[in-house]
Amino acid sequence: MFADTRNQTNESNDSDNYKEEKTFKSALSQILAISAKNVLLLTYGMTIGLPTIAIPALYSDKSLNSISGKFSDTLQLSREQISWFSSINLICVPLGCLMSGTLTQPFGRKRSMVMLNLPFIVAWLLFHNASTVLELYLAVALCGMCGGLLEAPVFTYAAEITQPHIRGVLSASSAITVIFGVMSQYTLGNFFNWRKVALLDTFIPIGALISLLFVPESPYWLISKGRITDAEKSLCWLRGWVKPDKVQFELSTIQKSVASSMQQSRMKKNKTFYSSYLKRTFLLPYFIITAAFFFGHFGGMTTLQINAVNIFESLGSPISGYASIFILGISQLIGVLLCIILIHWTGKRPLVIVSTLGTSLCFFIVSGYAYTRQYNIEATNNTTTWIPIVFLNMAVFLSYISIRSLPWLLIGEVYPPNIRGPASGTSCSSAYIFAFAANKSYFVVLDHIQLFGTFLMYAIVNIVGCLVLYKILPETEGRSLQEIQNHFADKSKTFVTKVTRNKNKEISENWAAENTAYEIDPTKSHFTFFHSCKLFT
Repeated sequence: MFADTRNQTNESNDSDNYKEEKTFKSALSQILAISAKNVLLLTYGMTIGLPTIAIPALYSDKSLNSISGKFSDTLQLSREQISWFSSINLICVPLGCLMSGTLTQPFGRKRSMVMLNLPFIVAWLLFHNASTVLELYLAVALCGMCGGLLEAPVFTYAAEITQPHIRGVLSASSAITVIFGVMSQYTLGNFFNWRKVALLDTFIPIGALISLLFVPESPYWLISKGRITDAEKSLCWLRGWVKPDKVQFELSTIQKSVASSMQQSRMKKNKTFYSSYLKRTFLLPYFIITAAFFFGHFGGMTTLQINAVNIFESLGSPISGYASIFILGISQLIGVLLCIILIHWTGKRPLVIVSTLGTSLCFFIVSGYAYTRQYNIEATNNTTTWIPIVFLNMAVFLSYISIRSLPWLLIGEVYPPNIRGPASGTSCSSAYIFAFAANKSYFVVLDHIQLFGTFLMYAIVNIVGCLVLYKILPETEGRSLQEIQNHFADKSKTFVTKVTRNKNKEISENWAAENTAYEIDPTKSHFTFFHSCKLFT
């Protein structure tokens, strides 16, 4: 009994010593590591933004684009080729996701991120020197594949190296970094030809490669490979360059977590691998997330972001298309930042209702303006031409407050721990498939119902999305992962609509090792591959 008391006292002292390391120096080391990782995400954001500024110069039909002459290109693409050029990236991302987990586990998080910079550099050089359509296709396909491949190392690295009290903020920086990458292209597109922008972009993955060499590997992965000494050094670096005795408690906790996770993986081998995917604990969350992705992509934001320059020109914007998309990028960034600030206070449900209804109203107004401009152009004047700029930017702002951000926030919360990795991969794959379908069909829809009809369709999709999500989306904000899992598992559970606050957090939440969003399972990539392939059939 005395020994038990002494052990408890020692653990308590270790816990207290650990808490004392929650200083600025401790946070700084983690911020530096996350920042190195974010430079890679900045590169990916730039690959999303580049087609938007390249399309006006590449599009062979200049009838609707009065600014195309500014940066016109010798290589010209038809409308069908443009639709593929802007869509191939999206459909290649889930293909990369399928291989991401398989490649990350043997190579490690850091080494995987370092190696991914090389194909990004090749892609930028292909963009800069492309003389054929095939080279452009190859460049965007390479960007999409790399975007999918970076998913596992980037997100698991962020989860495994950070302490819970700053994990949320540092994880949220990933989305903001991608948006900054997109905005950088919109900004540079105002001053340089898209080929020159691609050449300038080459320096970013080079910087990412260099910066990643100076940060440590994930201690979680190192322990899984039996490299305990290296894991100890990594933790010392990540906790503010402290001495080894300061990280012993966390190190032992990670070792126990890794051992437990591996034991569970061995036990799972005797079970039917698809049984967990037939339960309501997977089916209901999956339906909610895919519904949110569907309404987010088919609600107009995907096509607006990629074809923004031509859309603004078609609506008679009083400012250049490139300036318009720069403002659009700012609206997007403000929306994401406001989502991060508000969601902990309002919860997800109120935000998604405001987001979908507000976006729908903006698109209704733009649709009415487009109809008036098409059939009564005399009715539009210098005052009314500001309508599309104002309301399209409001639509972007409102959509990024929730409906565009919601499914990505839900993915890490709603699935049970035993299938969270592969289920998340499957959900992400569906997101990019929807994005590809929405963007590839844009010109077809435009031919059949004109621009005003297209925006009217987007408005209706957002209204339907509001009604569906109001009916099926529970409030997960302020609730523990276990409470969320119990909600989906029990048919008798009351529908959750309000935010709750849990002030009594367990001590175990103080360590990055207690990260229920990730478990080491070398077979998880195979599960992801199987279920993702079913989405293509």
